[in-house]
Amino acid sequence: MGGISGLPVVDHHCHLAPSGEGVGAVRRFRAAGGTHLFLATQNYEPRVPLDLEDYRRQFETTERLARDVREDAGVGVLVVVAPYPVDLVGAAATLGVDGALEVHRRALDLAGRWVRERRAVALGEVGWPHFEVAPDLAAASRQAFRHALQVARDADCPAVVHSPDLDAAGWSELEAEAQRAGLAPRRLVKHYARARRAPEPGAGVVPSYLARKELFEQVLPDPGPWFLETDFLDDPRRPGAVLDLATVPRRAAAAVRRSPSAVELLAGPFLRSVEEVYRLRLDPEGGVRA
Repeated sequence: MGGISGLPVVDHHCHLAPSGEGVGAVRRFRAAGGTHLFLATQNYEPRVPLDLEDYRRQFETTERLARDVREDAGVGVLVVVAPYPVDLVGAAATLGVDGALEVHRRALDLAGRWVRERRAVALGEVGWPHFEVAPDLAAASRQAFRHALQVARDADCPAVVHSPDLDAAGWSELEAEAQRAGLAPRRLVKHYARARRAPEPGAGVVPSYLARKELFEQVLPDPGPWFLETDFLDDPRRPGAVLDLATVPRRAAAAVRRSPSAVELLAGPFLRSVEEVYRLRLDPEGGVRA
């Protein structure tokens, strides 16, 4: 198995697709030293989901991909499911805004059931579009996001947020949204964070940093919790986007080669942050323990 000096090596957010590399990409991750992936669901069909059965089929595809990865590549996989926030925009063109919002809420409820049944470890991605939309769609997206936070609260799990880049006010508002929903802000993770958020005392929203070299080096000394991710899309039309799946283990290995003391710093995102946010313990052999 992979791992670095007794640590698991974790990509906190990636996607796989039946039409993409799939297990082949994960074998590359494993060969570089990776041990665990947080696998976020995505649409696998040409059209946006329009009913609950569409989402059920989507979640089951993600579950099947996770099973294949565990069996064929020997990598630990933690499944994250929810209707993608941008789906609401596409579905509204067919169902109307109210109809699309109702489907979205029901799909979030389904995701919450998957967490309670231990078929998933978190809700994600939840949030709102990363581009400007009409006012009625923006309002509906915020309603859907608030419902997602309530589902995460009731399922006692983290929620992984998709949103535009956040400034200081945006991070504070995200924390306030969690508090209003009764969800501990430490159980809210901002996926695709592209700039360092200065460490703050207390229990704020957790960044999941895109594992670009310069950003990784900036955040490595931070106490956390924080995560590293590639947001690998597994899209044949965009090979290696957003970052190649082997990026996180390669970054980690390079840091340890430069300074063996980096092992203790890497225990932050790979071990302690997973324990604090997800209440799970990972081991370098690919195992997961509650």
